[in-house]
Amino acid sequence: MKILFDQGTPVPLRRHLENHTIETEFERGWQELENGELLSTAEDAGFELLVTTDQNLKYQQQLAERKIGIVVLKTTSWPRIQRRIETIRLVIDGCKTADYHEIEIP
Repeated sequence: MKILFDQGTPVPLRRHLENHTIETEFERGWQELENGELLSTAEDAGFELLVTTDQNLKYQQQLAERKIGIVVLKTTSWPRIQRRIETIRLVIDGCKTADYHEIEIP
């Protein structure tokens, strides 16, 4: 699966998703794009999933019309995310087009 990491997504997570092709918003030069424009640009570039920490995305965008799946990590803390790697991997591996998942990370 071709995955885009949003700015708040800790890059070390990439090492744990070795079965996927992952790029970051920064690597693409898309850090200045707003959410709607970022989603459209990512879809046009063939990305199948956006991993983000933006918990407001579902309130700011009409996601029902999107082709790209979205996984929201409910923290930016890498130490906390590390404790939930297996859950994150299972959710990402099971994502399909236009899925939306929020992952609670205590």
